[in-house]
Amino acid sequence: MSRYLGSVCKQCRREKEKLFLKGEKCIKKCTLEGKRGKNLPGQHGTNMRGKVSEYARHLREKQKARRIYGLTEEQFRHYFRRAERQKGLTGENLITMLELRLDNVLYRTGLATSRKSARQWVNHGNVLVNGRCINLPGYGCKVGDKVAIKDSMKENPIIKKAVESSDRFPAWMAVDKPSLCGTVSSMPSASGIAINSQLIVELYSK
Repeated sequence: MSRYLGSVCKQCRREKEKLFLKGEKCIKKCTLEGKRGKNLPGQHGTNMRGKVSEYARHLREKQKARRIYGLTEEQFRHYFRRAERQKGLTGENLITMLELRLDNVLYRTGLATSRKSARQWVNHGNVLVNGRCINLPGYGCKVGDKVAIKDSMKENPIIKKAVESSDRFPAWMAVDKPSLCGTVSSMPSASGIAINSQLIVELYSK
């Protein structure tokens, strides 16, 4: 699978907002708060001004969502097609499926400082779902699923630091910090996500 190997700070600068791709560094030392953060990345970033078209607004929202969850264009389009086939609003279905990805659920429990870090823990086989080792970051969790770190990794200083620094959890997660585990207590709500899913739906509907 293709991976983005460039500076993730450039992605935040391009979207003109924090995407929290680097965990604590996004809070303590963010590029957007410096002089460079005022300009878009690239050679002509300082000159990119003017009226933004409707298509550009739709595209930027899709790119922002794709970068937040760390997906390729093909993966993101696949999620959108699945969301279209489900009952209900396509935009809300899309956000719900993205939020229920295993790497995102692990990030939401506070056991990882970023989704990229959570993806590494999953890929290395250090995450359990209902007592079973799952090494697929895109595994779709369900209501009632319990996500935990393997016993052999509970003393890892990186995980301990992540747990100590986490204090805010979504309403759909029940987190037990001493046990280093979290449970999906209800379906995620798209209302609490800073993504305008309707713009994404309009983009793919053209």
